[in-house]
Amino acid sequence: MIYIKSREEIEKMKKAGKLLANVHKEIAKMIKPGISTYEIDQFVEEYIISHGGYPEQKGYKGYQFATCASVNDEICHGFPRKEPLKDGDIVTIDMVVNLDGYLADSAWSYAVGNISEKARKLLEVTKNALYIGIEKAVVGNRIGDISHAIQTYVEGEGFSIVRDFVGHGIGRNMHEEPQVPHFGIPGRGPRLVEGMVITIEPMINIGRYECVIDDNGWTARTIDGSLSAQYEHTIAITREGPIIITDQEE
Repeated sequence: MIYIKSREEIEKMKKAGKLLANVHKEIAKMIKPGISTYEIDQFVEEYIISHGGYPEQKGYKGYQFATCASVNDEICHGFPRKEPLKDGDIVTIDMVVNLDGYLADSAWSYAVGNISEKARKLLEVTKNALYIGIEKAVVGNRIGDISHAIQTYVEGEGFSIVRDFVGHGIGRNMHEEPQVPHFGIPGRGPRLVEGMVITIEPMINIGRYECVIDDNGWTARTIDGSLSAQYEHTIAITREGPIIITDQEE
């Protein structure tokens, strides 16, 4: 079942999104060789709680952290750890903020120090893919229009799209209908209507799109050890066009 949000509910989600966006802005200042993802996770939890929110991922199905921190070949759901990040790494920090019962979800990939040109291109293409998908998130389009636009662009740039993890609806629950794949056929899937709120979160690999899951039961990494990146926003569908609830530019 797809839950349609009122304008009042979307405004409440925007407040959660603003808090989340501010966290990412602070993380961007922290990312450098020598810092650990555990330190980042501790900062995120303290920041969210001190601003009246709660890190929704913590405790979800037993997950122990406020963030997912995925480094290099880790696609998603990487555990924060005390090992310091190195010059040349890329890291994706993903989090969900609960503020007064309404949620926002956003992941962002960061360069650690000086990264390779191939890694820089991966980050550029992945971020572009997110915004290309958002452009299709308009009333009257279908989910498949978002999916196809992302796939066409990414594969045209020579990268691959992870199939095993997709975007989703969000509101008072972390995962709601509909699912939002980042590959697919235009004109297919649920039609976008005013009041839907979804995440668009392409996970893009330099090599093959397949993944394997670590022994911890959570962390997905590329099957061939290639680099992976992800950018994600929470988007509200309105008659005036898509609203980026987790926009860091505001």
